[in-house]
Amino acid sequence: METHHRTSTIFSLYISISLLYFSIVSAFSPTDDYLIDCGSTQPTTTVDGNRRFTGDSSDLGSQFLKSTRTISLCDTNPSSPGLSPLYHTARVFARPSKYAFKIRNRGTHLVRLHFHPFDSSNFNTYETQFHVLANGYLLLNNFTVGKSQTPVIKDYVIWVDNEELVLTFVPSKKSEIAFVNAIEVISAPKDLVADVAMLVNTEKIEKINGLMKNALETVYRVNVGGRKVTPFNDSLWRTWVPDDEFLKSSDGSQKVSFSGRIKYQIGGASREVGPDNVYNSARVISSLNNLVPQRNISWEFPVVGGYKYLVRLHFCDIASISLGLLYFNVYVNGNLAYENLDLSSITNMALASPFYADFVVNMESSGVVTIRVGPSKMSMSNAIDAILNGVEIMKMNNSMGSLDGEICADSVFKNWPRRNFGGVVPLIAAMCLLGTALVVMHRRWVAKKSVGWSPIPVDVSEVNLNSEKLGINLR
Repeated sequence: METHHRTSTIFSLYISISLLYFSIVSAFSPTDDYLIDCGSTQPTTTVDGNRRFTGDSSDLGSQFLKSTRTISLCDTNPSSPGLSPLYHTARVFARPSKYAFKIRNRGTHLVRLHFHPFDSSNFNTYETQFHVLANGYLLLNNFTVGKSQTPVIKDYVIWVDNEELVLTFVPSKKSEIAFVNAIEVISAPKDLVADVAMLVNTEKIEKINGLMKNALETVYRVNVGGRKVTPFNDSLWRTWVPDDEFLKSSDGSQKVSFSGRIKYQIGGASREVGPDNVYNSARVISSLNNLVPQRNISWEFPVVGGYKYLVRLHFCDIASISLGLLYFNVYVNGNLAYENLDLSSITNMALASPFYADFVVNMESSGVVTIRVGPSKMSMSNAIDAILNGVEIMKMNNSMGSLDGEICADSVFKNWPRRNFGGVVPLIAAMCLLGTALVVMHRRWVAKKSVGWSPIPVDVSEVNLNSEKLGINLR
């Protein structure tokens, strides 16, 4: 049963205040912009987005890798010819290992981790399990890529208050290694994450603060009514997928597209918040036979229970023939989140001008976020009666600072088995004793034989000799 609240006044006030802090820039150029091709000695330029990734085995890229004895792995026989070169190499870790990035612009940062396993006679990257941490947040817990045929990209928004962002990869108890193919650390535009949103539940709708200083994981980024948007067409190099697989009910709705100019305004959504290719398509409900249809468009998004989620809805009236004709309701998880939404008044009386609204839902038990738009009591006949252009759903970190389970970052280190170090210390001690014995024997032999000799080199790493044959490099 739906809970109805009259929230137009309070929500409009929230929008008016929060939008004052937003501004439009002609072209986004991040202050912090680290693009790392893990395991590579050469830079890699991507086709989709034309971005240059620095190899972490190069002189320039090695400064970010703060751990030694990691392994550079190369896929000499890629299974997919069209696969980006980013996924032809990987960095493998047998113990907790770190990358550190100096932060010049403290605040919100985008962090993307790229994973794609490939065949190796030495390491099973398909079934390995590991953890990933970032400045005290637990991003991934016992993560495994599996036999995915396409790259897995984990997309995060993290508030960084320190001089460095440190990413730590930790093999799990069940695995010997961790790995990563590529890393992105980018300072985000100031308007990407607002500090305020509306908490929506069955009891009430209220404003909450402090969103910016949470860690967020993007779970869904959806272009409603449109095609897939690739990083090449997004100024923050994001991917937006079509909404078809999430569409639950679309009776009486239709897709619309717009070939005109999207009117980004000061105080509204910028291109970094949502690109043109998201705002120039939509799904709408329109009147038929001079009657306002009594139906909604609905979407369902499966999520992991036990977390709060930031739900961002993107709107842009590209379908109305005139201002002041579009009024509709927005529902989140069956609750009336916005009543009589009037895009004309919010966008200062402009059509094709984008706007977004942020809602927070607490998914304590339910595993599905539902979104619906439909006509309101103020909807008109012979007009557009509901519209939605885009959806983003982001998981918020829990009270333990985790985005993946009821475990904190400190526990990962405490529980990590010291197996890799347990054998090292006795081995070093044994080698020292053996070395001492050899020196004593050599001196006695020299004393007996006063002839010159050339010692066999003993400082060559046996592991390195083997690794050359296997096509891997150790750092």
